[in-house]
Amino acid sequence: MLDKIKDLYTENIQTQISASSLLPERIQSATQKIIDCLLKGNKIIVCAEGRSYINAQLLVANLLNRYELARPSFPSVLLQLDNAVNAVAMSDHTQETFLQRQFNAISQGGDLLVIFYPLDKPNNMLTQVISSASNKKIEVIALTGAESEYIQGFLTEQDIEISVPHTKESRIIENHCFILNAICELIDYQLFSQS
Repeated sequence: MLDKIKDLYTENIQTQISASSLLPERIQSATQKIIDCLLKGNKIIVCAEGRSYINAQLLVANLLNRYELARPSFPSVLLQLDNAVNAVAMSDHTQETFLQRQFNAISQGGDLLVIFYPLDKPNNMLTQVISSASNKKIEVIALTGAESEYIQGFLTEQDIEISVPHTKESRIIENHCFILNAICELIDYQLFSQS
């Protein structure tokens, strides 16, 4: 078992090393998009499904509460999958349009959508939200994995894809957590530490 633990560390470290050479400019661009959105008084809308939902929750918690610095809350919303309102809504509408309906109700021009999409498989619930964002001229930051051809068909030129260089979901989700923490630290640094 100790060898397996060491292998897991090695796999994670190798993914981080690969990402460190491929992703910094995209992370910088994504961070700047988020900062610009917030400075204009707009909100960050975050969504995910499955195991990636935890990262979506963490991003919203970091934006609403704080990351490391005590600072004002940033307007951010998590498209929800898990409460009584959703249970009622899902009884009236298909699962595929469920998050899309939430997005359409709360989004406005100038907002920004952050979506966690680690595996390259059709997911109509999430792609419906991306399509709605495109229709409303709302830009998207998509955190994906190495195989992301399916979701790329829904992204526009203005959108940013941050593609972790791995195909295993667990390594992708771990790296997404690092990326969202890096983005939150960069936001704090850009807005509050330099003054």
